[in-house]
Amino acid sequence: MPHPAIDMEALALNIKTWGRALGFQAVGITDTDLGEAERQFHDWLADGFHGQMDYMERHGNKRTRPAALVPGTVRVICVRMDYLPESMERMTAILNAPERAYVSRYALGRDYHKLIRKRLQRLAEKIEAVAGPHGYRVFCDSAPVLEKPLAQKAGLGWQGKHTNLIAYREGSWFFLGEIYTTLPLPVDEAVPRSHCGSCRACIDVCPTGAIVAPYRLDARRCISYLTIELHGPIPEQFRRAIGNRIYGCDDCQLVCPWNRRARLTREADFLPRHRLDQASLVELFAWSEATFLQRTEGSPIRRLGHERWLRNIAVALGNAPTTPEVIAALESRRHHPSPLVREHVMWALRQHRPGRPEPDARRPGAGAISDLFPGKTLAKPRRMD
Repeated sequence: MPHPAIDMEALALNIKTWGRALGFQAVGITDTDLGEAERQFHDWLADGFHGQMDYMERHGNKRTRPAALVPGTVRVICVRMDYLPESMERMTAILNAPERAYVSRYALGRDYHKLIRKRLQRLAEKIEAVAGPHGYRVFCDSAPVLEKPLAQKAGLGWQGKHTNLIAYREGSWFFLGEIYTTLPLPVDEAVPRSHCGSCRACIDVCPTGAIVAPYRLDARRCISYLTIELHGPIPEQFRRAIGNRIYGCDDCQLVCPWNRRARLTREADFLPRHRLDQASLVELFAWSEATFLQRTEGSPIRRLGHERWLRNIAVALGNAPTTPEVIAALESRRHHPSPLVREHVMWALRQHRPGRPEPDARRPGAGAISDLFPGKTLAKPRRMD
């Protein structure tokens, strides 16, 4: 049991100080009432927008009712940690170089799950040293947790029209983590509404039209889902739109005006490894399974597996300029033992036949993001500090 004389107000202030010292850019505390978010989540499931992500349906109400997942939970300590490794101009330059591979920037470095869970565990142990024994459990995208609505209730930001969490000063390039606790800590003020105003940049830029309405994402059309979560063939209707994105997609964040304020990460573990921020498609397509496993050790990309890695790159090579190097790379995998790889390689080779249609041009002015989406489209935000 927690110490009966503990000052919960003082402890909450200390938790935020300790969290910042551990590398979290923001820490907030909320209760466990997710009634409205639960209704929205079940509507999303009923529409089938989760696709093959069957795990979203499991666990009953444990995802939307924290005390059902961890009995006794009365508060959730929410944290966020910046991960942006490079400027948006550099990212846009890679997207505009179709012979190069684009990897979602959260996945360029080490796996964030372990790093954030370890920091959260250290924070939880500091809390226990002061408050005494109590119930708690730490999470980072590792259990049925409705993390974005919890973070909004804890004052860390609001869910934008692309459904990612946006912070007023820092944008959206960050990870989230949680501590479920039995301590009756004082709660922070929630961000009561969206501050996206009339802006629809993320909706308009999505290559596959996955943001079907403001705040409504059909994951089945999302490039992140298609290249990471989907286990079978990528539907042909989306392959051209995928471009050179071989693992995830950042377009909706790249064009978000709030991300003009985003800061680069201070965490060395989130910086690019093995040249994944600038590698060519041909170079990555040549990786053997052993090389793939060695170079993705400790990376979130490892869960993809070599077969789907080749599937994704084959699609990107089909969208690349026709060169002898690209054709030779695809021919080298024509007889791959995996039917999944072979099917995507053959599709890619067909794209290089004479008379194929040119890929759709990138949005005009890419790279000058601040000129594309003027600040006047934004609602005037309230201060969040």
